[in-house]
Amino acid sequence: MRENKYLQIYNEYSNQIHSGQLLPGAKLPSESELAEAYGTSRETVRKALNLLFREGYIHKIKGRGSFVLDMTRMDFPITGLISFKEMADTLGATSRTLVKETLNEPAGSALARHLQIPHEALVWKVTRAREIEGERIILDKDYFRADIVPFLSKEIAEGSLYEYLEQEMGLKISYAKKLISVEPSTEEDHSLLDLKNYTHIVVVRNYVYLENTMLFQYTESRHRLDKFQFVDFARRVRR
Repeated sequence: MRENKYLQIYNEYSNQIHSGQLLPGAKLPSESELAEAYGTSRETVRKALNLLFREGYIHKIKGRGSFVLDMTRMDFPITGLISFKEMADTLGATSRTLVKETLNEPAGSALARHLQIPHEALVWKVTRAREIEGERIILDKDYFRADIVPFLSKEIAEGSLYEYLEQEMGLKISYAKKLISVEPSTEEDHSLLDLKNYTHIVVVRNYVYLENTMLFQYTESRHRLDKFQFVDFARRVRR
């Protein structure tokens, strides 16, 4: 019976969010208010809220409660390599790239591990905030081996780096390994992005390889969690 009750709460609130009865930013009743309204325990209510949270319907802010997320998210493919410009063109959205820095400096120990190079080897560091429909919602931190990419500039970074690398430099970019996690947002995230009250951010780490299997780029792409859903196509393999 308890399982039916928590699913009832989940279904009613997910339907209200989908139908627009509950708008993005709306605050849900507290656990005690929901428990009283549904005649159930706070444990059952908490189970329903956790499911709404996991499915991306709500965001929990400690000490403040649960708030409805914007369900009109942009699809970001897990498989495949797509640049920000290509994604924005696909969405048909107004976009802008804001370059914070383009630096050429020694890798240091952390980057050296990611790029599998000596720590004194030079890398290009490019930091860019991505704005879609007037909101800065992606922070891209790209690192390129300088022995493979000898020159970058702010002007190049404001456009499409992949267009420059492939068309101007003739590099054959082939594949990437991606790691996706949800992590606490940093001071840099809050200073460069419009994060509102969100305390966490989706981080996509890309290790990008050339056609000759050489690792030449490491990227941290940091996304505001209410604006994206990461999609893939999967096919079951029959054994």
